[in-house]
Amino acid sequence: MTGDLLALLDAIAGVRTVVVGDAIVDGYVTGDPVGLGREAPVPVVEVTRVLDRCGGAANVAANLGALGAETRLLAVVGADPAGQRLRQAMTSAAVGTEHLLTDRTRSTVVKTRVLAPRQMLLRMDEGSRRPIGPGTSAALAARLDEQLSWCDVVIVCDYDYGTFTPEVRAVLAASPRRPLLVVDSRTPAAFRAIRPDVVTPSYAEALDLLGLRATAHSGGRVRQMMDHAEAVLERSGANLAAITLDRDGAVLAQAGRPSLRTYADGEAGMTIGAGDTFTAALAMALATGADPGTAAELASAAADTVVRKPGTANCAAEELRRKVSDTGKILADGELPRWLTEVPHRAQRVVFTNGCFDLLHGGHVSLLSRAKALGGLLVVGVNSDASVRRLKGPARPVILLAERMRVLAALGCVDLVVPFEADSPTELITQLRPDRYVKGSDYTCRTLPEAPLVEQLGGCVELLSTVDDLSTSKIIRDIHALPRADTHRAGQDQKGA
Repeated sequence: MTGDLLALLDAIAGVRTVVVGDAIVDGYVTGDPVGLGREAPVPVVEVTRVLDRCGGAANVAANLGALGAETRLLAVVGADPAGQRLRQAMTSAAVGTEHLLTDRTRSTVVKTRVLAPRQMLLRMDEGSRRPIGPGTSAALAARLDEQLSWCDVVIVCDYDYGTFTPEVRAVLAASPRRPLLVVDSRTPAAFRAIRPDVVTPSYAEALDLLGLRATAHSGGRVRQMMDHAEAVLERSGANLAAITLDRDGAVLAQAGRPSLRTYADGEAGMTIGAGDTFTAALAMALATGADPGTAAELASAAADTVVRKPGTANCAAEELRRKVSDTGKILADGELPRWLTEVPHRAQRVVFTNGCFDLLHGGHVSLLSRAKALGGLLVVGVNSDASVRRLKGPARPVILLAERMRVLAALGCVDLVVPFEADSPTELITQLRPDRYVKGSDYTCRTLPEAPLVEQLGGCVELLSTVDDLSTSKIIRDIHALPRADTHRAGQDQKGA
């Protein structure tokens, strides 16, 4: 499957996509909690940062661009400050604004989230929900009709903010050369008459479509959606339905074929916009002619990449390539990604440890497993070959850096592996600012050189017990002693004979 996904990544570059729908400003107000208010028992947040990102259809377009598609976004915004904020966010995300239509009678949709570290405290929504006016509707329908002959795939992003008037939907239904049509809608049944090729409802949207209640059984969501796969297709009018189930992956319902399932890979942080990423990657893959199962695997990998990032995020092609290859956890160039170093916006606690990890043994695995239990994301720094030689002598390392990192990355408890050239990981610690810094109990806080830096940066040092009488140096000494022991035993055998 890995080879299929890597080949598919090459194939999707340059896919021509049109996104039409509700473009949203995803606003983030981040700060530090400083207690409860005197006016009322509510949290008080001291604001440290205000940020705007592309949301809704604009986020789908941003993900398409990050994955290598040639993308055009058709949407309606208001002639208001929020509309200007959306244009600026789109420009920052390299999404073109030339196909945005301005409606002076509407307010641009904004969703503002107030965050303390790793926790959302409040979301405030504003903007017009009524249908766009007749003049704007006609202009959008005409613009969409023009683009249908250019693109390989159309993605409908309907968040129930009034973009999809009967006139706009009629263009999709009546086009003599309609490309692949992927619908991501809060109400998939509203597009049933158009007969979309693909729909991508969330679990909640699928339940509404089916008129069902959420199951209370652990893991029962997958079974529930598989049991009702045909009904999802019939009520949405689609040939293919990818039902996203966040931590449970996705269920793929196919007309005339058995349902498939993909799996989520890892602990999710905030899942804001993950469905947009899934839809973007799935649409691109299907537009190249990929089979639905492979396309869904690629889309799930892309979505899993963004849920590890804070807020509304995108998945770049190179990130996805690393994830679906054998080196998905390895940052071979030593560069930490921005989403990991922007500490106030991280969605998960970060634990960091480091070492040579030459001849990985049970003591290493025990320490790494316990380190992972301290936080959501375990980052492991690995000394370069030159650094190991300086620390351990000219005969080390026994195992070269690339193989040491590959073996570490194979451990389920390890999330990221990053090499460093210096003898100490102080530069990595300064960039990463970990919540926890883990070393073995053969150190003390006084003898650990990095301890003052970690604490100065707001982190905590954790010294975990080591496995007695187990170290790489001892294993190497025991291996060197083997020929002498074998010779001694052979001599005894010959004397006995």
